[in-house]
Amino acid sequence: MKNYEKELNLLKENLERAKSLKYRAEARLEQLNNQQQEIIKELKELGVNPEDLEEEINKLAEEIEELFEEANRLMPKDILEKK
Repeated sequence: MKNYEKELNLLKENLERAKSLKYRAEARLEQLNNQQQEIIKELKELGVNPEDLEEEINKLAEEIEELFEEANRLMPKDILEKK
């Protein structure tokens, strides 16, 4: 004969564990949503629309590359040759 009480207790434990996981996931989701809103707010303060973020990153990467190239062009050649 099956031990129904034991099975019932196991089901209760699993249900409590599932509830705990659900509550933690909900709390984490709320935390992530708050972080997302904060990042969006900071982006807007910087004058960047979140939709344009990838374009802005690419633009800044190009500017950095150009500045490195300019710095290398302006570097005195005799310093480079003394390696």
